[in-house]
Amino acid sequence: MSARKYLEEGLAEMNMALKEMCVLVEDMIDQTVTALTENDTALAAGIHARDKKVDEYEMDIERMCMRLLLKEQPVAADFRSVSTTLKVITDIERIGDQAGDIGELIAANGGVVLKADAARLKMMGILAKDMVKNSVDSFIFSDEKLADETAKKDDRMDELFIEVKNGLIAFMKEKPDNADDALVLMMIAKYFERIGDHAVNVCEWTKYEETGEHVKFQ
Repeated sequence: MSARKYLEEGLAEMNMALKEMCVLVEDMIDQTVTALTENDTALAAGIHARDKKVDEYEMDIERMCMRLLLKEQPVAADFRSVSTTLKVITDIERIGDQAGDIGELIAANGGVVLKADAARLKMMGILAKDMVKNSVDSFIFSDEKLADETAKKDDRMDELFIEVKNGLIAFMKEKPDNADDALVLMMIAKYFERIGDHAVNVCEWTKYEETGEHVKFQ
């Protein structure tokens, strides 16, 4: 088998692992939304445990990348693809951390979602999952248009966060005895907002891989 064939197979394996890592993180985000809307503390408690698998994916993909860089001698375009993958998995791993943290908050504070408006939090979670999926797809399939479209959705994420924050401030004024619950919800909203930011980072790496220029969306 030619050296080029080995390299192409290695790149395909790397992209497959990246996609699997992303699917796992998407499912974790989806579970946070379910746990929020159904007050399922058992489901929430299990989300954080799944983050260990995300970490394992990160380490496995790092090893794949290093093997390709050191042994297969990739040409410039392939080198950029491998090096940007190392950046992307860092963002995906952090998204897994944040989904796990949301799960911990829900598990430790079961019922808080019943005391304040959960609709916008649910919308933030659904949007976060969508942004993560599309950002990684844009990277794997070298789709700059999808990266641009996905990054623009972060404006809506920021709007939802402000709406949630303002709603919780009003809630705390009306029911000051439940301020702790409101703060928990505020933290959950912030985690969703950060997930959106990491998805935007992935979109930026898509642009970099295609153009060689690191363009900031934010």
